[in-house]
Amino acid sequence: QAQEQGLDLARKSGCLACHSVEKKVVGPAWGDVANRYRNDAGARIQLINKVKSGGKGNWMQVTGGIPMPPYSPRVPDADIESLVDFILALE
Repeated sequence: QAQEQGLDLARKSGCLACHSVEKKVVGPAWGDVANRYRNDAGARIQLINKVKSGGKGNWMQVTGGIPMPPYSPRVPDADIESLVDFILALE
């Protein structure tokens, strides 16, 4: 249920143009993001800020330097927080 809601929100927010759960598209697979940050207490805030403001550098080997665009204010802050929680909860 929660994963379906997370994917639905990702679809509505435009995230699936560059990401998927299982495989690299333009950006990293969300499963890889979840694994990288699994035991990082600061990851949630860091990722929320990255989605809000965009940027590059954390996944250069995957993206080849293509930046992530900023999603704030186009996507509401509460939705960005929900998306990050969905990603970090992936197994």
